[in-house]
Amino acid sequence: MKPLYIALAFLCIALGIVGIIVPGLPTTPFLLLALYLFGKSSPRLQSWFVQTPIYQKYLKEYDQKRAMTLKQKITILAISAPFCIFAFFAIPNIWGKLCLILIVIVQYWYFFFRIKTIK
Repeated sequence: MKPLYIALAFLCIALGIVGIIVPGLPTTPFLLLALYLFGKSSPRLQSWFVQTPIYQKYLKEYDQKRAMTLKQKITILAISAPFCIFAFFAIPNIWGKLCLILIVIVQYWYFFFRIKTIK
């Protein structure tokens, strides 16, 4: 599994870099996922990643203080919203829809009440 995690982490970094350039494509979620995947697969690569300018600019505050800017929070939630809406209409089962609604409520609660907001 480690090689798969490493490959996915580098893919997430690439998507995060593209997100820096392309408006509408998120950066922070991909980089957070890369950090998580490196943590699961390779301490050496995780150590390398936290030294990069990309980590320093986009993730350092969250990783060390468990805090994000309001813009980062809104961007992440705005990107996930269309996928949740699509899933809601694609799921035929009422229990599946209720589970999805619960997940979205927990997601918003977590972002606004558990993750601190910084300037």
